[in-house]
Amino acid sequence: MEAVKHFVEHVRAQTTRVVVGQREMLDQCVLALLCNGHILLEGVPGIAKTLSVKVLARILGLDFQRVQATSDLMPADILGTNVLNLPTSSFHLHRGPVFTDLLLMDEVNRMPPRTQAALLECMEERQVTIDGERHPLGPWFTVFATQNPVEFEGTYPLPEAQLDRFLLKVNVPYPSAADEQRLLAHAQEGFDSRDLSNLNLEALDRELLTNARREVQTGIQVEESLFDYIVALARRTREWPALSLGASPRATLSLLAASKAWAAMDDRDYVIPDDVKSVALPVLRHRVMLKPEAELEGHTPDHVLDDVLRAVEVPK
Repeated sequence: MEAVKHFVEHVRAQTTRVVVGQREMLDQCVLALLCNGHILLEGVPGIAKTLSVKVLARILGLDFQRVQATSDLMPADILGTNVLNLPTSSFHLHRGPVFTDLLLMDEVNRMPPRTQAALLECMEERQVTIDGERHPLGPWFTVFATQNPVEFEGTYPLPEAQLDRFLLKVNVPYPSAADEQRLLAHAQEGFDSRDLSNLNLEALDRELLTNARREVQTGIQVEESLFDYIVALARRTREWPALSLGASPRATLSLLAASKAWAAMDDRDYVIPDDVKSVALPVLRHRVMLKPEAELEGHTPDHVLDDVLRAVEVPK
């Protein structure tokens, strides 16, 4: 796991120079990159979601684009369009912001359904279709989407099909009191999060990410009993009394991939049950749906999934 170890240590060391706290969110972002998966970050404004993605792009030497989603955002605004060149009487492609490596979709649930569907093809197929012509996206294309959990006016909730395309959903909390005090100290010293060029962040060779992904995919051992455990967890969600929708087969694949990446981040070349437990909530919380009566009783997806984890026998 040499590539993974180097990758994780470098990212952690460089991000802590800029982002105060939020270690769990940053680790989940690294996990998504190692799994070549997309991530949904949910939290109130001003808690370093956008800053974290910008820093990751700079550290990894990847291209970065940010789109502020609005209710009038059209598919062409993010995909691009063919533009007529009058002198040559020919069309050329004006590429939209999805033609990048790390794409930050801010407040993704403000996009209308038509634009959400256009983004869905980019996430799943890793390609863009414009006027019937397919254009592949790059190997490092990753969507980091954010949404605000407390403001629903003018929003279009993401459909289950699109939520299922996100490898992880991370609930980003407020920083601790100690971290917030450090944040104030940094501001007093003149730190400006809008200007990262003066920090001299060390960029990695992007091929290191490719090698780290290969190590996660082929170098991690998984016992057959853990296959049974992952399948049992997913199937139990489908029959759980408080849930109207359980985890999909794609969720089982995501749970396996995330467990392998978590083991690699812990500097191991084999998966243990605790790895599965550690990633179960971010992998599954957006893929299950509560029954109305369970919501009225105050249940949350995390509470129900905790009950599922306790109910499924852990392999020895």
